[in-house]
Amino acid sequence: MIRSRFDRELDLLNSEFIEMGNLVESAIKIAITALKEQNVELAKRIIKEDNEIDDMERKIEQRCLKLLLQQQPVAKDLRFISSALKMITDMERIGDQAADISEIAIGLAGQTYLKELVHIPQMADVAIEMVKTSIDSFVRRDIELVKKVISYDDKVDELFDIIKDELVDLIRENIEYKEQVVDLLMIAKYLERIGDHAENIAEWVYFAIEGEHYSW
Repeated sequence: MIRSRFDRELDLLNSEFIEMGNLVESAIKIAITALKEQNVELAKRIIKEDNEIDDMERKIEQRCLKLLLQQQPVAKDLRFISSALKMITDMERIGDQAADISEIAIGLAGQTYLKELVHIPQMADVAIEMVKTSIDSFVRRDIELVKKVISYDDKVDELFDIIKDELVDLIRENIEYKEQVVDLLMIAKYLERIGDHAENIAEWVYFAIEGEHYSW
């Protein structure tokens, strides 16, 4: 009886993780759309909806603490719950970074871009896939998905270097656009951090499953 109640609570935890994951994925997508389309209303929407992600973090945290305090989890369950507490911090920070990108997008909305945005959306797509796969790895308890997330990190780093080099070349050609260059570089940096947070989530999933930290 106690175990079946505990399992139901774990199922609810999985569902809430999926919900929070969907929120942060959507936040990144919409923030980048706002940037590309110079849509101030979309950007403001993401900044406002960041509170919803914060609320989900608190909700999941309370469920994890309830499971720890009211149930008697075995070692593997304990690892999953304690890892989940770490993961929601990374997910909340991903939401913050989507809001940060949206803030910059608002400032850029009235400007003509130095060049068409190509690599930043590509970088966002990879970061979103990392976030989605890291959440799936937790819900499915799947080591192969963990490894897939970690393998994506090289692609994020590669795109960041391409963006950085392009922006440095542009600022050399036209110094008057230096503020826009700095803003776009910051967006790339936020996307890199989102990838890092997704990798952190995957590594905590690995720990939860294997009982040891991931090593390359």
